Amino acid sequence: MLYFPENSIGIANAHMCLSLAPKRRKSCGVGKPRHQRVRRAVEPVCENVFWRLGSAIAGLVAGLYLAGPAQANPPVRSVVDSRVSVHSAAGDGLLAVAVSHDWSKPLPGIARAVIFVHGYHRTAVGYFANAARLAPDNRTLVIAPQFLAPEDTAAHGLPDTVLRWQRDHWSDGGSAEGPVAMSSFEVIDSLLRTLANRALLPDLTTIVLAGFSGGGQFVQRYAAVGQGERLLTGGRIGLRYVVGSPSSYVYFGDERPWPEGGFGPFAGAAVCPQFNHWKYGFAGILPDYVAASLREGLTARERRYAGLDLIYLLGTADNDPNHSELDKSCAGEAQGPNRFSRGLAYFEQMRARDGAVLKQRLWQAPGAGHQPERVFASPCGRAALFDLQGCSEN
Repeated sequence: MLYFPENSIGIANAHMCLSLAPKRRKSCGVGKPRHQRVRRAVEPVCENVFWRLGSAIAGLVAGLYLAGPAQANPPVRSVVDSRVSVHSAAGDGLLAVAVSHDWSKPLPGIARAVIFVHGYHRTAVGYFANAARLAPDNRTLVIAPQFLAPEDTAAHGLPDTVLRWQRDHWSDGGSAEGPVAMSSFEVIDSLLRTLANRALLPDLTTIVLAGFSGGGQFVQRYAAVGQGERLLTGGRIGLRYVVGSPSSYVYFGDERPWPEGGFGPFAGAAVCPQFNHWKYGFAGILPDYVAASLREGLTARERRYAGLDLIYLLGTADNDPNHSELDKSCAGEAQGPNRFSRGLAYFEQMRARDGAVLKQRLWQAPGAGHQPERVFASPCGRAALFDLQGCSEN
């Protein structure tokens, strides 16, 4: 069952603020009375109606993933309905989030949680609809955070307690503009702590953190510097990262791929001195969260990163060097001419540098361009998210 909440109230013992349905869904035969206590029960939408609507919504919103803006910085068209309270050293804030189940109460039977991070345009509604449609059964909890921009919260009349980031800051771990200076990476830390709560999810065995395009950049960089699996107590919950078709990667060294093959010093370093600065490398000024993660040393962080259960997922036709949303900065161009070649080169360098400890994999979606719905609906996309059979590279 999926839940589509609408009005927000706080739920302290679960450390989250969920949006709750204001009326009965009589049209599909659900007419349970509302709870009479402080909070009202979220009412489920009938599955047969959801699957029809979900497919329609997924089709409608798929075109919004890559739609160009009508103005320079337009607000996002839709904001997801639920809110979750997330925590950091700087304080707490409310994160806009879509959730597939009513997590205001314990969810026995949920074995897998998929956190799916949207791209640059912040279309979390579409990513959530597609991920929920792909989920093989009701034992999967789908979560889609929405990293809103200030223009989004203003346009939709959201309260100041809702977290918001400047557009170019959330994808590389930058701090929120308000209500507190919380790193976007701390948001994931807080979500992971919530999912590790055995009172809430007693049967959870696997968490997948996945993203596409700007979300793929976010996941790759969080994997490199985040607390991740350290927050999942006792090793009873596995954590997988799925890095879908990002424009760029964070490198652990200052070598870059050569056009003729192989790696070496970047020939354009003199005219592009920032090629190895964060978010492309670890030089220059680092966000506080990133700097704190390097206290153990960059070499140790690299070895830890190499040992993660991480899948690079690339569309083989995502090879347009002039794609409107490709990172064409000199630092981005230093990594290769297009997303597909950049992904291949990055994985090849990881094999060259860390082959002895490397547990990562690179999987492909044949014929898919920069199309999240095709990439993740491919056999390897479904295997990456849900461990389903059919990926020849598995």
